[in-house]
Amino acid sequence: MSESSKFSPEEITRIRSLVKYYQESMFEKADRDAHNIAGHFRSKPLANLIHSIKTRAKDPSHLEDKLFRKLTASKLEGGKEFDITTENLVERVTDLAGVRLLHLHTQQFPEINAHIKSLLHEEGYLIIEGPEARTWDDEYRKVFEFHGIATIASERLYTSVHYIVQTSAKSKRTIEVQVRTLAEELWGEVDHSMNYPVPTEIHACKEQIKVLARLTSSCTRLVDSIFSTKGAAEKLKQ
Repeated sequence: MSESSKFSPEEITRIRSLVKYYQESMFEKADRDAHNIAGHFRSKPLANLIHSIKTRAKDPSHLEDKLFRKLTASKLEGGKEFDITTENLVERVTDLAGVRLLHLHTQQFPEINAHIKSLLHEEGYLIIEGPEARTWDDEYRKVFEFHGIATIASERLYTSVHYIVQTSAKSKRTIEVQVRTLAEELWGEVDHSMNYPVPTEIHACKEQIKVLARLTSSCTRLVDSIFSTKGAAEKLKQ
């Protein structure tokens, strides 16, 4: 948790009551939502494009940290009211359930995106946000924009496409779906272990994470090149 001195006893109690509500009433639902949608993603033809799938329900301690960050942000915005309650928690925190689809190279993404949209529509899910590509790499920003995907600059030096999916028209529960390459997943796992929920203060680690981001981008480019070369060679044989 963030430093308790930053918050009043009432604020701490309020945040912890929200976390308790999530843990007791929503955690199992979030876990089930993540596994259910992942089951749909494992069906063909999408499964043929995906290397692996990860699911999770948000860890209660991570939710607590996120709520304290939101409370801090509301204070910095001119004393804006912190209005998250048990009634709107699933609407205001849209990543209580999460699914990550990992694939090998970026040329697969347009087809993956098309299959995701089609499958979600067929199964009664609603995409309420996205797809949106978060990236720091200008070259890949152009690739996503070429395929009609909105982009946003990623200050954290990673590339990933995000969707916020509502479980049904009648339910307000949401799932965050992310699509990224295996190379980006490596960077994400290292960064997560170093900087989440509390960013590391070790300067050398901060610099090394930046170097790893650039190596990850180079790795993705190399993998893209390998598959492009393979595709071109196979066409010549025909």
